[in-house]
Amino acid sequence: MNLQYLFDSAGNTTGVFIPIEEWNTLKKKYMGIDDEVIAISSWQVDEVKDRLVDYRKNPNQRLDFDSAMADIEKDL
Repeated sequence: MNLQYLFDSAGNTTGVFIPIEEWNTLKKKYMGIDDEVIAISSWQVDEVKDRLVDYRKNPNQRLDFDSAMADIEKDL
C-alpha cells in the first residue's frame, strides 16, 4: 500500500493519504469501511466498561491470549 503520512509543523502525524485506487480496493474488500458511524449496541459498550473496571481492580488476574485460548480449549 502506497500511503503518505501528513505531519504538522511540530512533526506530529496528523493524517494519512491513501491513493484513490487503493481506497476503492479497500472499499470493495471491507464493505462499509467508509461509513462514518458504526453502531455499537449499548449492552456491548456496557460490557466493555464493566470489564475495564474489573481489570483495573484486579490487573493480576488477566490472562494473555494463549492462556485464555488454552483454558477455553481444555473443555472442548
